[in-house]
Amino acid sequence: MPVPAPEFEDLVVGLLDRFQRQQDRPRADPAVLRAVAARLGALVRADSPQGEPAALAAQVTGPAADAGLADAVVQLVKAITYPRLDVCRESYREVGPDGSCRRQLAGQARRRISGTHCVDCPHWLAFGPAEHEAWLRAAWRSDPAEFAADRGVFLPEDFRALRRLLSCPQ
Repeated sequence: MPVPAPEFEDLVVGLLDRFQRQQDRPRADPAVLRAVAARLGALVRADSPQGEPAALAAQVTGPAADAGLADAVVQLVKAITYPRLDVCRESYREVGPDGSCRRQLAGQARRRISGTHCVDCPHWLAFGPAEHEAWLRAAWRSDPAEFAADRGVFLPEDFRALRRLLSCPQ
């Protein structure tokens, strides 16, 4: 997949940094994040990377990864290696027995680099930011004030940029 290295790596460094902040983790050394982004970029440019996301992520993170960074990289590997979906699985609104949706809770969304949605959700590509926000608001089952306060956690625009970069033919 031809992806421009500097743009991709800058985006990944920003995503990883944002993910660590939203997890209240100490900020990683920028050099470590840059090295991870470069190895992830090499994976993207490889022809059909093979393997389980956790194993591929372990290769990408290298020896310096803490648990938070490793978790973020697994999610990014999934975004890169999962096939592009044309139909949403609608897991963004999976309702539990108590009527709540776990992905619409800030604590759960903070553990996902893609927020409320799956890493391979087609809505990242189909909708623009305002349209996506309106669409998610219409399906929102949790506290609307929580969505308004943490829109960047539920619908992170840096992740949208990554999905679009990965989907664009170069």
